[in-house]
Amino acid sequence: MASLSLCSAHLISTPSRSSLPTSSLSPPLSLFPSPIIRRNSSIFFAVTPRQIPQSFSTSTSLVKCCVKEPLKVMISGAPASGKGTQCELIVQKFGLVHISTGDLLRAEVSSGTEIGMKAKEFMNSGSLVPDEIVIAMVAGRLSREDAKKHGWLLDGFPRTFAQAQSLDKLDVKPDIFLLLDVPDEILIERCVGRRLDPVTGKIYHIKSYPPESDEVKARLIIRPDDTEEKVKARLKIYKQKSEAIISAYSDVMIKIDANKPREMVFEETKTLLSQINLNRMIKTDKASPVQDNWRGIPTRLNNIPHSRDIRSYFYEDVLQATVRSIKDGNTRLRVDINIPELNPEMDVYRIGTLMELVRTLALSFADDGKRVKVCVQGSMGEGALAGMPLQLAGTRKILEYMDWGDDATLGTFVKLGAIGGKEVDEEDDIFILVAPQNAVGNCIIDDLQAMTSAAGKRPVVLINPRLKDLPASSGIMQTMGREKRLEYALTFDNCYVFRLLYYAGTQYPIMGALRMSYPYRYELYKRVTEENGKEKYVLISTYSERPTPDQINDAFSGKSREESKKPSGIWGFLGSGFF
Repeated sequence: MASLSLCSAHLISTPSRSSLPTSSLSPPLSLFPSPIIRRNSSIFFAVTPRQIPQSFSTSTSLVKCCVKEPLKVMISGAPASGKGTQCELIVQKFGLVHISTGDLLRAEVSSGTEIGMKAKEFMNSGSLVPDEIVIAMVAGRLSREDAKKHGWLLDGFPRTFAQAQSLDKLDVKPDIFLLLDVPDEILIERCVGRRLDPVTGKIYHIKSYPPESDEVKARLIIRPDDTEEKVKARLKIYKQKSEAIISAYSDVMIKIDANKPREMVFEETKTLLSQINLNRMIKTDKASPVQDNWRGIPTRLNNIPHSRDIRSYFYEDVLQATVRSIKDGNTRLRVDINIPELNPEMDVYRIGTLMELVRTLALSFADDGKRVKVCVQGSMGEGALAGMPLQLAGTRKILEYMDWGDDATLGTFVKLGAIGGKEVDEEDDIFILVAPQNAVGNCIIDDLQAMTSAAGKRPVVLINPRLKDLPASSGIMQTMGREKRLEYALTFDNCYVFRLLYYAGTQYPIMGALRMSYPYRYELYKRVTEENGKEKYVLISTYSERPTPDQINDAFSGKSREESKKPSGIWGFLGSGFF
């Protein structure tokens, strides 16, 4: 089976599992047969397309792939919206060529080029440089080899509708137009509070980024443009021009709430740009069992046991999201999936389904030549308190007896272990941790920290972790250290989420579902019954971050996001014990 080349930093000089003789890969009788994708199964249906720009097609086809063409991005934002910071982060992450008209003008003038000399005449006379000169400079820069090869980020340009039309005539069209949105009062506060160090050129802010010493503070000055009067005038001009620009790029324009910490703003930006890159990937191996188009959420999820088609669908869905996330360089991942057979809070929970999911992931990475360590936590506590969570009872034995495809796989490409720093071997490439969780009065976090520290930059994937504190009456694992434990747990990024939604306190009927498959947004679906009695899931909202229960309530009741939220509602996450 062809798959993406992963974790190249940890390749080992041994033959890949897929290079073994075909005869040695014939699977014997299996305790849990390997999943088979049946694409024409009647349990799937089409869903409403994502409400995002047309260039963001919803194909999730993924095998050995390449990007057809580099990213082309335009970004706009009012003064003090954080545009400069986001440009720096975008360039660092995606390697785009940053193009600013101000930098271009200065470079052309200092180089003494013909176009630079023309621009200098206007600048010396105090006049604006004509559009045709600026457009010619931008077009020339975009035509250079580095911009063609690596893609470009056009910063704050075009500024007028006429400039946008001129670029369009030259076939300069962005894949996405990012608009950073910040309330006026916040922008004014950011500008008025800025201070410049004339010695270093560094920018400070009296509230959010004060100088590091009294010496620096004493020499700070206010820039002439950072008075409240001038800021308001600049904002007025920006708004007048931006309205026309927005209409020119409305089909690819995404408005981003930039009134947040820069890391949170960039997380949304990164997701959008990664999604464009992903959708440009082309499939090179048509024989691989992947979905050519995502076919929607399977139905009849309350029918237990789940059919092989349903289980295989989720195994493949989780696998593809995990592969994409690791390919993007993420190393601390978590998968949260709570279909009934994978939800320990329901009486239909099946440990075999969890083991099949783990095996699907492990074998896929092994097929790619990676050494995979599947880890199950051992006994916790001491003496009479020794034991392990009921959900994991017998897991290690089941893994040992499962069908791993051939005699050479288990023990060579896939090894079993516990959770802890001592379990990390130099030859390991990736670690899959099976439902790590705290027990009453005992915490798995210390073992997890030791393991991730020893793993370094190698991927660690948590499958259905439960990292919420479970304090005992003896006072063990109470509030002391809780903040640090929660902080560590948050270092794992979700690469896949699937949760069924019910009326609060019930397990029937299914009202909808929440799904996130990296690098896409969180998608909220409502389950509806059609006239012919068949059910389907309809997309009703998307989110850049995991929605709160109140946001879900509002979406189901049809309220807009601008309307006030109620403090509580009827919808609930089943299995809220998952951290």
